[in-house]
Amino acid sequence: MVNFFPSRSRQRALVLLIASALARHADAGDPPTVDFADLSIEELASIQVTSVSKKPEGLQGAPASVFVITADDIRRAGARSVPDALRLAPNLHVAQGSSYANAISARGLNGSNNSAPNKLLVMIDGRSVYAPLFSGVFWDMQDVMLEDVERIEVISGPGGTLWGVNAVNGVINITTRSAQATEGSLAMLRAGTDGADLAFRQGYRGAAASWRVYGKALDRSRSEDAAGKAVNDGWQQGQIGFRADWERGADVFSVNGNVYRGSHGQPEPGEISVTGTDLRLGRIRTEGANLTGRWEHALDGGASLSVQAYLDHTRRDVPPTFAESLQVADLQLQHSLPALGRHALVWGANYRHSWDDVTNSEIIAFLPAKVEQTWSSVFAQDEVSLLPDLRLTLGARVERNPYTGSEFLPTARLAWRLAPRHALWAAASRTVRAPTRLDADAFVPGRAPFLLRGGPTVRAEVARVFELGYRGQPLDALSYSATLFHHRYDHLRTQEVDPTQTFLTFGSLMEGQATGIEMWGSYQVSAAWRTSAGFTALHETLRLKAGSNDEAGPGTAGKDPAHSFQLRSNYALDDARDLELGLRKVAALENPAIPAYWALDARFGWRLRRNLELSVVGRNLNGSHGEYGALASRAELDRSLWVKLVWTN
Repeated sequence: MVNFFPSRSRQRALVLLIASALARHADAGDPPTVDFADLSIEELASIQVTSVSKKPEGLQGAPASVFVITADDIRRAGARSVPDALRLAPNLHVAQGSSYANAISARGLNGSNNSAPNKLLVMIDGRSVYAPLFSGVFWDMQDVMLEDVERIEVISGPGGTLWGVNAVNGVINITTRSAQATEGSLAMLRAGTDGADLAFRQGYRGAAASWRVYGKALDRSRSEDAAGKAVNDGWQQGQIGFRADWERGADVFSVNGNVYRGSHGQPEPGEISVTGTDLRLGRIRTEGANLTGRWEHALDGGASLSVQAYLDHTRRDVPPTFAESLQVADLQLQHSLPALGRHALVWGANYRHSWDDVTNSEIIAFLPAKVEQTWSSVFAQDEVSLLPDLRLTLGARVERNPYTGSEFLPTARLAWRLAPRHALWAAASRTVRAPTRLDADAFVPGRAPFLLRGGPTVRAEVARVFELGYRGQPLDALSYSATLFHHRYDHLRTQEVDPTQTFLTFGSLMEGQATGIEMWGSYQVSAAWRTSAGFTALHETLRLKAGSNDEAGPGTAGKDPAHSFQLRSNYALDDARDLELGLRKVAALENPAIPAYWALDARFGWRLRRNLELSVVGRNLNGSHGEYGALASRAELDRSLWVKLVWTN
């Protein structure tokens, strides 16, 4: 891939150059006219969310643990990537393992038997981005232009009834702005001690139709270990895309597409003999293209019909272990019926087909190498108004997957509006994570004749979840949310020694539970100063079932912190300048051992002109630390500083 960026030393010089040049011109041109006032606390509580019930509803009355990251939150925090933005959600554990690798989870199980997190469903404009190879997310392949993000809805807890299997511990729904909201031009440049980014967008708004096109490129520097030695994880990526929206009578249409290509190094662990061959890691190369179309039709009596379809192509080449080329075709239908007395009914169906082609190696193989797979499901949900301030939601989905057949995913949710500003809710749900090719089809060759094989009888992992939540606004300037949860897991994946004592195989012989609390709130100290805080506590216990010999399995619980805390403060110095401070504390991890850490972040934003904004961002200002993975003791996250310039017209 072409390197669009200067050397590291010149990048650092560019930071100072941009800041100096813009400061000299700060007084030139139009006076700042931007109003930095946020939505009020009450307006934030009434933000419309769609991920809880698949229809717009006010955040205050949503019967789920949902945190909304707004576009303004992303801008003021100085986020440079989707994982960066997700750090703002107190109900997520976001841990960075290298310049490009992140482990993101909700309510524990951040990895199962040393694999990546696989119980979190992530969507971008309705397109699922989980990888059927292992049921997780390759975060280095999920780049979006953050300036075009409208909001990110983060639901901790099960969402299987509405969204299907793999929505076990949470759902992340990233929604970008319509093309009508991105008229005009935008250019962005970010340069800092950890790399550089640049992006552009051009939008057009018409009477009936609107469109935009964009492009972006990034370059991330290599990490450094505690001794100051570079780690081989530098990352470069380029991406272009478009979106178009138009309306015709009762019909609304939307189509968007993206194409990207990237590459990054793999941190060298040394020469590791796995099958008698030295493992020498090459550069990972990624590419992808996707196209999503959506049609919404308004029917009489408040009913609606929507159809969404997307095509998604990805390729990932990880030398010397494997390469995968994956194509996915997905079709979704949803029908909301007119109100029937006290009942509000919605039903839908989903069909997904994939073509997966893996290039195997002598280190790992997926057999068969080429497969076609199909997932299909139907769901229905009824929201019943028992009383004016009491509503019951009952729903269920039946989803068929290629490995365990049909799975039943029911839920029951009760929401009680105690007072106009206070709501109590409770829920009970059953959801599953279906097996993947990694569980069933993976083979590690060896002399006997293999060291590990996928489990031919591996089962779906099951979670039964119970939740009790409160959301309220006791004062005009104060709002907060708290949720108690209890997850009971069964058939969790294990790595068993075969009865022949000659190889390992995957099984489903572990169970356990996770109990905890998550809470957050916001307080408007004054018209110019807003603070927010969040806290989560988690207690996990995993245990082997009869017949298991996977002594390492219960150690999975050690990949999750027992608690985490964050505190954020935003102060508008005037109409043109604001300062944001963020403080995070994450408890220690046991597997592998990573000490607890504090992280202090800061951003200073300055509207130099009506259409020109400069921001200076600092990360980990209190010192370096590791966050996740076996390399965390080497590939530490160091202090970083960058300058960002955004021009609009």
